Amino acid sequence: MIEQLLAEKTREALQWLYGASVSTISFEKTNPDFSGDFTLVVFNFLKISKKKPEDTASEIGNYLKTNVVEIAEFNVVKGFLNLVIADSYWLNFFASIKGKSLIYSQVPANAPVVMVEYSSPNTNKPLHLGHVRNNLLGFSVAEILKSAGNKVIKTNIVNDRGIHICKSMLAWQKWGNGETPDSTGIKGDHLVGKYYVLFDKHYKSEVLNLKLEGFSEEDAEKNAPLMLEIKDMLLKWEQGDKEVRELWKKMNGWVYKGFEVSYKMMGVDFDKTYYESNTYLLGKNIIDNGLASGVLKRREDNSVFIDLTADGLDEKTLLRSDGTSLYMTQDLGTALQRYEEEHFDKLIFTVANEQDYHFKVLSLILNKLGYHWAKGLHHLSYGMVELPEGKMKSREGTVVDADDLMEDMINTAAATTKELGKVENLTEEEAAHLYKTIGMGALKYFLLKVDPKKKMLFNPAESIDFNGNTAPFIMFNYVRVQAMLSKATEAGIYNESDMVSEKINLLPKEKELIIKLFSFTPTLLQAANEYSPALIANYVYDLAKEFSQYYHDTPVLKEENMELKTFRLHLSKTIGVAIKTSMKLLGIEVPERM
Repeated sequence: MIEQLLAEKTREALQWLYGASVSTISFEKTNPDFSGDFTLVVFNFLKISKKKPEDTASEIGNYLKTNVVEIAEFNVVKGFLNLVIADSYWLNFFASIKGKSLIYSQVPANAPVVMVEYSSPNTNKPLHLGHVRNNLLGFSVAEILKSAGNKVIKTNIVNDRGIHICKSMLAWQKWGNGETPDSTGIKGDHLVGKYYVLFDKHYKSEVLNLKLEGFSEEDAEKNAPLMLEIKDMLLKWEQGDKEVRELWKKMNGWVYKGFEVSYKMMGVDFDKTYYESNTYLLGKNIIDNGLASGVLKRREDNSVFIDLTADGLDEKTLLRSDGTSLYMTQDLGTALQRYEEEHFDKLIFTVANEQDYHFKVLSLILNKLGYHWAKGLHHLSYGMVELPEGKMKSREGTVVDADDLMEDMINTAAATTKELGKVENLTEEEAAHLYKTIGMGALKYFLLKVDPKKKMLFNPAESIDFNGNTAPFIMFNYVRVQAMLSKATEAGIYNESDMVSEKINLLPKEKELIIKLFSFTPTLLQAANEYSPALIANYVYDLAKEFSQYYHDTPVLKEENMELKTFRLHLSKTIGVAIKTSMKLLGIEVPERM
């Protein structure tokens, strides 16, 4: 890579000019307001040069210009040395990648093992907008890590037990009249979610009646008849009651079939799925070992805790006084189980930032218990998705349902695409596929182009626009490339095996586009290191935007010089490959025509 060569030669320059050895040398992309491709900031070298910034930069620039044939020229702006790389270097680089995928598909045998957990749904309700961001983020991060050379295992843990699951079960028992997804035509997860909302409605009514009878709000919530029944049902579940377990299996089965449909529409999948009903007792052995080692303590009421006050936190309870587990206990055991199964180097939890404290404590406890692999735990904390009217609430039925959202996006894409006349000469089946591709791509891109750490406001209308920072705009430019290549191939003026001439004088925009292709790999590695699909999204948008301008300003098919025409077709082809590859990392399909 050119940056490594420049760094090596800059070390030589510093040794030759000033007799100093410097280990760390870094270049940055030159500010667009100045001439250059790479910039070296020389202020850190003034102590060894004992000269002004401008003089130091000029001396280093002269040395590099003399000793690095790839440098065409340089200029100095105060303490900034701007290097211009020769067109021949960029043409050679381009010749090595033209028309090829920029990703190596084969993962090395000794690649780091990374588990990425995402989705983590509850089986008492359908997936909603928040789940959509979670699934798309986790899936995209997994694809990016895989493309960056890691062995990736995509995992899902399903929260399929607990008092919230019993709420749907009890409500269906009381008011369901035996209805099923088949008898109602309602998707399984939606049917179960209907009873979760219904339970909350009746429960609130009971609490209100008790308060009117003089109960405090806390006592009313604890003693409402429905709450007492729920606790009894949960106890029966834990005791293995046959009737309760059969109902639980039946209703969860409805939900799983519903989830499969939603996941398929989203285009996400998993290599492993864990169920809380199988893992909630895990962790008790860890607790016993922690007590034996003295890391964990037992209170007088028999509960077990760890004192994290020295770490600026608090006392964290890990077992209740009656010996029952908490979520933290389960997560300790699940993390150990996963390590024993896969010996991961990294375990990434894709969970909203509302759980920042939980995962900080989880990692801290495992470290204190002596599990060396706990240093590989990472919480991919992302901001919540909000609506213009505020937060979503599942119990009140005010969420943006994932299935409804996806259907709306596809319908909106259909209306917009028809209005713009982009379905001419397509069969009905091809048009339907195009609407889904655009609608789902628009949704995915909108949610992934934002830095994961940031809270975001969902606005679907913006995402379908064929102009601006949107998936449809990027897709349209990809289709432009395919249309141009198709015309050139039919006319017999384009062949993928044609060589690129080394004598071409690059236009500034052509050089800029090649440099953009050059930056794909560094961007991919940065996105993998930061677990940020937003970096890929912004990269592919910038590439599409630059190509769009190039397409308007520069003749390709109408270029009379055959060498230039061949080069520009190759350049367009490679840009198309980079767009398709980048969008695939985001889980987005691109249409071949529209």
